[in-house]
Amino acid sequence: MENNVACGVGMEEDEMDLPPGFRFHPTDEELISHYLYNKVIDINFSCIAIGDVDLNKSEPWELPYEGKAKMGEKEWYFFCIRDRKYPTGVRTNRATEAGYWKATGKDKEIYRGKCLVGMKKTLVFYKGRAPKGEKTNWVMHEYRLDRKFPTHNLPKRAKVNK
Repeated sequence: MENNVACGVGMEEDEMDLPPGFRFHPTDEELISHYLYNKVIDINFSCIAIGDVDLNKSEPWELPYEGKAKMGEKEWYFFCIRDRKYPTGVRTNRATEAGYWKATGKDKEIYRGKCLVGMKKTLVFYKGRAPKGEKTNWVMHEYRLDRKFPTHNLPKRAKVNK
């Protein structure tokens, strides 16, 4: 899935005209079914609470200060392009200039009722290079659509890789 998003870059929470106490706290299923799916089927889909970032060009500690994080103090949501490690391969490149994101545990299946809609992968950021990287407290949850999620209406350029 390759995604870009245009989400009011640089808008502060108080400039968004939101009611006091508003929190963006979607469930895993809502993130996949209502946000990621809509972004995949419509490249122009935007969301005031989800930013746009290239995780290979940003260190985790820079995200809240570069106008990329839209809401929240300790938790942020982003659409990002899934970079391939090799042009013809399937492995994902998760390296940055200062370190890399490493998957931990196994992927979690996300359901809408009894229908599998996607997967959630947990990653931890390590400073330095593998295998001698130093583990940090930065954690990322990566969501992706299930391969069987209905994509027959997608334009060719937005097809989910199978």
